[in-house]
Amino acid sequence: MNKKLLIMLIIFSLLSLTACTSDETINKITLPKDIPNFVKASDFEKIDWEQKAVPLHNNIIGNENKSGVIGADAPSLNGQKWMWHLWGIDNPTELTVVGYEKETRTMHPILTTGWTFRLGGANNGADAHAPSSVQIPEKGQWAILVYTN
Repeated sequence: MNKKLLIMLIIFSLLSLTACTSDETINKITLPKDIPNFVKASDFEKIDWEQKAVPLHNNIIGNENKSGVIGADAPSLNGQKWMWHLWGIDNPTELTVVGYEKETRTMHPILTTGWTFRLGGANNGADAHAPSSVQIPEKGQWAILVYTN
């Protein structure tokens, strides 16, 4: 089944680090070898860094009627549990989560179990939900992209 980008879920800032990079590195987006094949470099070129997740309800932050997370309001480099919520999708079975760090232009699996995990049924008014353990790998400004079948 062809997967597609659901939405950019969250952009948040941790303490930013400064690094020197060449213009060539800045303009090139390199996908990790083990990233799912439906994730495309062009997905990251479309990120609107001005779009931020907003508080919804039940301690969920995200994008109204699309996606949200409980637990993402205080990101930690030490790992934590997040509860994902998705709206407006039919029969979702899997969720793929890709973290993208703005300055280094690198992608990382922020789920501690890899890129993808199974979704559960409805919860908190969402069509699907699932808990996961996440760990943000480094300080910086992050976009979190989520994909579902």
